[in-house]
Formats: sequence, C-alpha cells, structure tokens
Amino acid sequence: MKSNIFRDKVVIVTGASSGIGRATALEFARNGSKVVLAARSAERLAELEQEIIAMGAETLSCTTDVANEEECRILVQKTIEKFGTIHILINNAGISMRALFDDVDISVLKRLMDVNFWSTVYCTKYALPYIVKNRGSIVGVSSTAGFHGLPGRTGYSASKFAIHGFLETIRIENLKKKLHVMIIAPGFTTSEVRKRALLADGTEQGSSPREEKKMMSPEFVARWILKGIRKKKRNKIMTWAGRFTALLQRVTPALVDYAYYLEMKREPNSPLK
Repeated sequence: MKSNIFRDKVVIVTGASSGIGRATALEFARNGSKVVLAARSAERLAELEQEIIAMGAETLSCTTDVANEEECRILVQKTIEKFGTIHILINNAGISMRALFDDVDISVLKRLMDVNFWSTVYCTKYALPYIVKNRGSIVGVSSTAGFHGLPGRTGYSASKFAIHGFLETIRIENLKKKLHVMIIAPGFTTSEVRKRALLADGTEQGSSPREEKKMMSPEFVARWILKGIRKKKRNKIMTWAGRFTALLQRVTPALVDYAYYLEMKREPNSPLK
C-alpha cells in the first residue's frame, strides 16, 4: 500500500472559492493535508472551510486579492503563523477574456496579467523560502494557451506564457535544492471562468460560449494535480489536442495557427470574423 505523502502537508491554494481551486482544496483535505484557502469571496471561503472541517481536516481561509502583492504577503504570513511552514503552493487563481486585440481596452490586458501572472509571482516570492526548505512543490495551473497563442484571448495567452517562463526559471534556479515545479494545462474545464471572462470593455461575459457539460470536471483536474505532484511531473498537458498542439507547433506552427482560428471562430458570437 502506497504511503500518503500529502498527510499533514501545508498547502496553499489560490482561487479556492470555485472550480479547480475548490476541487483541489477538497482533494488535499481528503488526503489529510492542512489546506490554506485564498480567494476574494469571504462567504464562499467560509462555506468551503466548514466543509473541510467537517471532513476532519485542518484549514485556514484567507480572503485575498491575489493581484495585490501585500495581500499575498499577508496570506503567506498567516499560513506561517497558523501552521509554521509551507510544503505546496497551488497557483490556480485566474481570469480569462474574449475580445480581439484591435478592440480590447488595455486595462483588460493589465487585469489579466495582474490576476494570472503577478499573483503567481507574488505568492511564489513569499512562499518560496519555506517550500525550498521542505523540498516541496510549486504548481502553476495553466492552459494550452500558454504553449500556443489563442485568438481572441491575447491577454490570457500572454499571462500563461509569462507564467511558464517564470516557473521554468524558478525550477532551474533551484535545481540543486530539489524544488519541484509543475506546470499543468487542463483542457476546457467546467467552471465559472468563461462566465466571468472579460470582454473588450472590461465587463464580464456573463455566459459561457461552450457546452460546459461536455468539459472535464474540476474534480478530475484536482486528482491529476495531486498525481502530478506525487510523481514529480514537470509539465502535464491533460488533453490529446493540447499535446498535439505542443508537438505540432514545433513542426508545422502555421497549421496550428489555422486550426486554432477555426476552433475559436466556431464559438457562438465569436469576435473572430
């Protein structure tokens, strides 16, 4: 019988109030981890906190705007005050967008970078010394949009590319310290991310342009996150389409461009002409 490597490990999960973050927090709790929940919604965090306590696991909820450096610093500080250390950081918080670059307001792109990229930088910066000491894991929840540009999602793709470059460099810099860094790229996952995606003027989309029922579940992604950490995976692309994208972009990148264009154009009310 395999030993449970996650028991009593201290784990921070950002974007924990819904979707992949919520499912991941619950999965760690089921495995006996001490889970720190970070998100902006205090009400949702309180509900999740009670659910985890009912499971018999230890937890701490921290209302956090991860786009704010000081709030990320406080998140790590509260974690240390409560549990004394950090073993795993799941950089999951993120938002999306849906607009052509020609039309989008620059403030939308800045918002995407603040929430998706800078939150990863801030949380990693303050948690890193503790995770390195424990030879722990840092995870970035990404997308195939971080391997190849996605039309209509310039800010989203840019933020994911930035996360990849950042985390890969962190991995190399800490090579001799045995730090584990994993970038995981799920496929389209049932969540609120498309409903809350920003349009050209910064307002939320409000509804998903895709059939959510046909997508992978947050619980499926959460199980893969833990499996990837257990196996010390470097990169994990969770769909065959994503794997082919990563492969074909090195061989026939123009073909991938065209395929992505057609795929995004098929969406209802697509910004692509």
